[in-house]
Amino acid sequence: MNKSWMQADRRSKAYELGAEGFLNFSVENLGNTTHIRCPCVKCGNIRLFGVGIIRDHLYFNGIDQSYKIWTWHREPWEWTTNASRNVEEDEQSRFSFVSEELGMDDNDLGDIGFDPYEFANVIGDGDQPLYSGCSKYTMLSTLVKLYNLKAKHGMSDICFTELLILQGDLLPEGNTLPSSMYDAKKTLSALGMSYEKIHACPNNCILYRKDYEYSTNCPICGILRWKEGKDSILKEGVPAKVVWYFPPIPRFKRMFQSHKTTKSLTWHAARKSID
Repeated sequence: MNKSWMQADRRSKAYELGAEGFLNFSVENLGNTTHIRCPCVKCGNIRLFGVGIIRDHLYFNGIDQSYKIWTWHREPWEWTTNASRNVEEDEQSRFSFVSEELGMDDNDLGDIGFDPYEFANVIGDGDQPLYSGCSKYTMLSTLVKLYNLKAKHGMSDICFTELLILQGDLLPEGNTLPSSMYDAKKTLSALGMSYEKIHACPNNCILYRKDYEYSTNCPICGILRWKEGKDSILKEGVPAKVVWYFPPIPRFKRMFQSHKTTKSLTWHAARKSID
């Protein structure tokens, strides 16, 4: 689809035809949805409106020109075209930044499965500025840095929510920063950083899984599975030790979404020279 109209003068016929084409495309792809995301500069695909209001926003505010792939409006994520491959490499570099900033042993994103379309939508937000006119930070990069501070300093969920609210008030109106811990987790969980918590013996003898899933004490050293409080009262249901396991399959699925990383992952099988 030709998107050159996005850079055209809002008073021109080309912009008018392009805006109407975008609205028709969105309604057709989203089905009977009465409210869709507004891609204007001020709303940034955050707020939902009817077609009539979005049309007004596109003329008064202009469309966000960084919204090049309309993932929020069900545009297919074409991985095979040359243009999309260039975009994909940009997405991969953005994700590298995200994974480095989060740290794999401190994040707490919930056990949510990996959805490639949801992942594409979240990474698409990497192009959205934190607020209109901001060129240094995006919503995603800001959220990742703040979440990294939460994990590093043991900040509670309530404290983090209050921090997001305060940051949102300090930033210009119309900023894209989430306003709650729930919204932050929902955004970051789409990156595929799921985990599992597995109870373990305090002496590292076993993991309470498979044959030992319902055991209450270690079959090797005999120590109890549950934690004791300061008053020496056993807190049944509260594990004495927990191992955080990060399943590799969701990460492989994510890495194989990229042509660039797929070539690296299959290098030993496809291109390694055999002596």
